[in-house]
Amino acid sequence: MSTSRRSSIVHVDTEQARKMSIANPDLTALTDDAAKATQAEQQMTLMQGLRLYPKAVAWSILISATIIMEGFDIVLIANLLAVPAFKERFGEQLPDGSYEVTAAWQSGLTNGAYVGEIIGLMINGIVAERYGFRKTLIGALATVTCLIFIVFFVQSIEMLLVGLILMGIPWGVFQTLTATYAAEVCPVALRAYLTTYVNLCWVIGQFLASGVLKGVAERPDQWAYRIPYALQWIWPVPLMVGIYLAPESPWWLVRKDRIDDAKKMLLRLTSRNREVNFNADETVSMMKHTNEMEKAVSEGASYMDCFKRTDLRRTEIAAMTWFTQAFCGSSFMGFSTYFFQQAGLDTSNAFTMSLCQYAIGALGVFVAWFLMGRAGRRTLYIWGLVAMCCLLLIIGFLGIAPSGNSSVQWAIGAMLLIFTFVYDCTVGPVCYSLVAELPSTRLRQKTVVLARNFYNIASIIGNILTPRMLNPGAWNWGAKSAFFWAGTCFGCLVWTYFRLPEPKGRTYGELDILFERKVSARKFSSTFVEPMGHHSETEEYINEKIGEGSHHLETVPAKS
Repeated sequence: MSTSRRSSIVHVDTEQARKMSIANPDLTALTDDAAKATQAEQQMTLMQGLRLYPKAVAWSILISATIIMEGFDIVLIANLLAVPAFKERFGEQLPDGSYEVTAAWQSGLTNGAYVGEIIGLMINGIVAERYGFRKTLIGALATVTCLIFIVFFVQSIEMLLVGLILMGIPWGVFQTLTATYAAEVCPVALRAYLTTYVNLCWVIGQFLASGVLKGVAERPDQWAYRIPYALQWIWPVPLMVGIYLAPESPWWLVRKDRIDDAKKMLLRLTSRNREVNFNADETVSMMKHTNEMEKAVSEGASYMDCFKRTDLRRTEIAAMTWFTQAFCGSSFMGFSTYFFQQAGLDTSNAFTMSLCQYAIGALGVFVAWFLMGRAGRRTLYIWGLVAMCCLLLIIGFLGIAPSGNSSVQWAIGAMLLIFTFVYDCTVGPVCYSLVAELPSTRLRQKTVVLARNFYNIASIIGNILTPRMLNPGAWNWGAKSAFFWAGTCFGCLVWTYFRLPEPKGRTYGELDILFERKVSARKFSSTFVEPMGHHSETEEYINEKIGEGSHHLETVPAKS
């Protein structure tokens, strides 16, 4: 082990493990098999993972498609504000004769969906852990199919608000189950790619919505906003059929003590590739071992347990990671078409720029996949925030120029496109990987729910501020709004540097030990976790320390 890569070794406390084994007799028997499975996962390359887990990849991609539908829906809310027929039907006439939805209603419509999502997320954290991923997703899809009728037949802006609040409840289910499912069915080598694929699904949904809106934006009648809502009926039924056939998460089955079923699902997720070292029994043992260790540390699995002991730190990291995604200036992207209009572009060019924005965003996710395997999640997060902070300052300074300067307007648009690219190859996709990997396995669903709700609260604040910043009938800051978001982006950068750890290459058992040891976020990537059952000089060192009466985790310099 090179000292350049690992600066210290964290040993599992043998005395503590002995006590845990007394409380959990199965733990000792599981240790050897768990150690073998852990070593196999750590040594697995990306290509080996793809050859061994092609079915897991396919099922994860299918389930993540629910996010395409949500991304489509969310973009409709913000960008319908730029459709003339929608503004005339639900807006108010300004002194110059044009129509505009008031800033208050702009905030109300976008936040209505987030209120519903907060409710749906809290329900999801309980229901998904009780009934499993598949049943919860199918129920949410059936619910959203019925609720689309409300927004399609909308007669007033108040009715639209009610419809969006109700639709937000099943959307809240999609927001977290997709990433957590990917995190639980894939090995370490594939985990980052499949969890960040969720962000690509968001971008695909946003791109499709912008394309539909560009096609109907010039229509003078009610179908300019009814057609986009009607298209939402395309998604649910095919997705329900696919999810019904999908395997359940083996981690969830282990938590429910359904060990035989967990092995069956694991075999459904893997291929019979003899080139890759894989043993289903050992992998299930690793899952059981991790679950038993977490139960020994924290017996509970309720929302309150997310705020106890080491889980408090994990909840903070997940919540702030998602908060950063909302407060790094991404509000500009959600209101991109409206922003481009207020910057001086006509309706057609504004939607064209939005299409370019989402196409660039999709490209950014592929770049993120390339960078994550080399730089890691933490590094991408930090440098992404640095770049976005600089771009926001540039946009703000461009906003000082006279509004009639067309060159400046296009320059602002170009900077926003670059901002989108940077966001979608750093903070945007990497966030999903971090929040799915860092919670404990027993509390993952509830921790991700709390984190996403923290994001939703931050988004509600952003959706109150952003329309007022851009709306000519309110604060009318225009591009100068970027100064505000540059400040919040810098604050998020400071938190990230001191508090965000690097989970790259770690099994869930290793992450448990690092958090239990209270390893500094900046030292996560440089600390080697010595597994139980690994006989070496370091194990002799542990035995010596036990003989001396040591009852705590020891950290010693790594040997080359």
